[in-house]
Amino acid sequence: MVPAAGRGERLGPGAPKALRELGGVPLLVHAVRALTRSRAVGLVVVAAPADGVAEVVALLDSHGLEGKDIRVVAGGATRQESVRLGLAAIPAEVGIVLVHDAARPLVPVEVVDAVASAVRAGAEAVVPAVPLADTVKRVEPVPGGPEPVLDTPDRSTLRAVQTPQGFRRDTLAEVHAKALAEEAAADGGGLPPVTDDAGLVERFGGRVVVVPGHEEAFKVTRPLDLVLAEAVLARRRAADAY
Repeated sequence: MVPAAGRGERLGPGAPKALRELGGVPLLVHAVRALTRSRAVGLVVVAAPADGVAEVVALLDSHGLEGKDIRVVAGGATRQESVRLGLAAIPAEVGIVLVHDAARPLVPVEVVDAVASAVRAGAEAVVPAVPLADTVKRVEPVPGGPEPVLDTPDRSTLRAVQTPQGFRRDTLAEVHAKALAEEAAADGGGLPPVTDDAGLVERFGGRVVVVPGHEEAFKVTRPLDLVLAEAVLARRRAADAY
């Protein structure tokens, strides 16, 4: 599943982030292709902007993806809602679900395979991740001013999480149902933010495990990320690896 209904304002004004181009091809197309290269993936569901479903269908068809089992559904106002809507479009007999960011267009197929394999082997939730290269400081936020350092976490215990994240289908459905119930009970406030689906599993007491990610599975969020992605893509094409 690829939630792709957001706008991605950090890349600047213009088209939604998933439709920005990398090497002349939208990020979303790259991300969907990356998933379809894995033999573990039999279906891709894309949650598109509610007013852009037909556009996304035409986009995927125009890039040679019409022969694959790809379905496009209307996403929601939030990533969490888009995942719920995408999950509802997946046939009930599918027992393993991968959730992948459209903004990670260059994830290697071996990462997709490793995540799916770990869920198949019995894990209820799996995330690919890489060690941190930089020292990390935990600070007391001070908008616009110097921020006091609270401590320095041990970098060896930290990982930068990527996607696709993999889940047993029943686990993913259960945590999203609980999150929806919590939102309703809180009347739109009071809940700490969760930025990925594995975070929901953690919130409700589930166990998440990590498998090795890849440095090329980085997220294209800022203009500089797009420059780096262009360089990676050019290298792959020069090596006939893409």
